[in-house]
Amino acid sequence: MAADAQLHTFDLEGFWMDVGQPKDFLTGTCLYLSSLAKRSPEQLAPASEDFVYGGNVLIHPSAKIGKGCKIGPNVTVGPNAIIGNGVCLQRCVLMEGTHVKDFAWVKNSIVGWHSSVGRWSRLDGVTVLGDDVHIADEVYVNGASVLPHKSISSNVCEPGIVM
Repeated sequence: MAADAQLHTFDLEGFWMDVGQPKDFLTGTCLYLSSLAKRSPEQLAPASEDFVYGGNVLIHPSAKIGKGCKIGPNVTVGPNAIIGNGVCLQRCVLMEGTHVKDFAWVKNSIVGWHSSVGRWSRLDGVTVLGDDVHIADEVYVNGASVLPHKSISSNVCEPGIVM
């Protein structure tokens, strides 16, 4: 390619990262939130909020946060999300319209648009929920990729794809 003069360069202002894998998307989100904390900290939830733990928490103004939550570090909550009471969120991305019910735990996960996580449920191990996925109460999901429009009512203990 070099001999044929087919290599080109350009300056990229901003960020670039290969985020084709969910774990890389989460890493990219963490890096972006760290950058945002330095460039525009006013866009992040202030550490003075009772629910912010560890910083780098980005919450859309239309999201609703319940009482007794622990959110952070490295969490993004999208528009119109509803976070119930006593919820713990760490290193995760919640898309628009998600509903995380009371006392759920979401860590290292991506929750797709208009999905819900049941009461006392736990998502961990780079779990990815597609659009309109519903996790029942008291269900554990470990590293699963759940395709859109599914309902999960039993534990998923091993990483895999749920179709």
